[in-house]
Amino acid sequence: MKIGDIEFGQYPVFLAPMEDVTDIGFRLLCKRFGASMVYTEFVSAEALVRDVASTIRKLQISDEERPVGIQIYGRDVDAMVEAARIVEQAGPDLIDLNFGCPVKKVAGKGAGAGMLQNIPKMLDITRKVVDAVHLPVTVKTRLGWNHEQLIITDLAEQLQDCGIQALTIHGRTRSQMYTGEADWTLIGEVKRNPRIHIPIIGNGDITSAEGAKEAFERYGVDAVMVGRATFGRPWIFKEIRDFIDRGEVDESFGFDQKLEVLEEQLRINVERIDEVRGILHTRRHLAATPLFKGIPNFRPTRIAMLRAERMDELLQIMRSVGK
Repeated sequence: MKIGDIEFGQYPVFLAPMEDVTDIGFRLLCKRFGASMVYTEFVSAEALVRDVASTIRKLQISDEERPVGIQIYGRDVDAMVEAARIVEQAGPDLIDLNFGCPVKKVAGKGAGAGMLQNIPKMLDITRKVVDAVHLPVTVKTRLGWNHEQLIITDLAEQLQDCGIQALTIHGRTRSQMYTGEADWTLIGEVKRNPRIHIPIIGNGDITSAEGAKEAFERYGVDAVMVGRATFGRPWIFKEIRDFIDRGEVDESFGFDQKLEVLEEQLRINVERIDEVRGILHTRRHLAATPLFKGIPNFRPTRIAMLRAERMDELLQIMRSVGK
């Protein structure tokens, strides 16, 4: 599978762009464990144009994580075009347009999934961004605004006509947010459309190696994208890769090795930011990781872990688990 000149091989698995999650430290961990492609946190086009320092920092990428995409969102045509030009100077491998974020502060203002209510503007932005940059431009979107407006099969052709080089489809509508189950049937329908010749990337509810393999085999997608299931589990890419390539997950990569990964993630965040914010940034992963599930009487330890304010204290608590 290729996007532009980027060759991914067979059955690539991508890390989804997620705000406050896919910082450079986490991306590098996911890349180490086999992510075929990683993306930055999504970036506000208007904030980029205004040269907001915290937004500019999100453009930091490393050669070790390539191929890497930078995703932008916005509702203004000119701002999206200018932001794409700024992003191009940061040197990613591609630029992704976010027409799928469902949260109110984004979609409610007409950006992200809000664009599903203004298709002419979505297409205008896409067309003009494609024309403005030399990098491959891709799009991430949803099935539609709600179940009465499942427009993705027609929209995919329209976006392709704008010149995008790949399309990621999250198998939910905006009205679903992240509730219910992702519907992959329409993703498969887009992929089977003989008029579609760009890669189709499926996203939504990929939480296991078995689920990823089924997505490839049942729906024929060119790649799968994993989002929330990576929280506290960057090794999910290794599990998926092992299962697809060898038919089984490597059981030798066990609890101790996974705990070391979470410890490393904590150290990376503290070093990259500072102790207080680095710990806060890691808590989301510690709260969500499946590593501690099933441990008897774990609740007091979990509470202590999520209340720890010093790195040495938190590391001591983590290392006490399972002993």
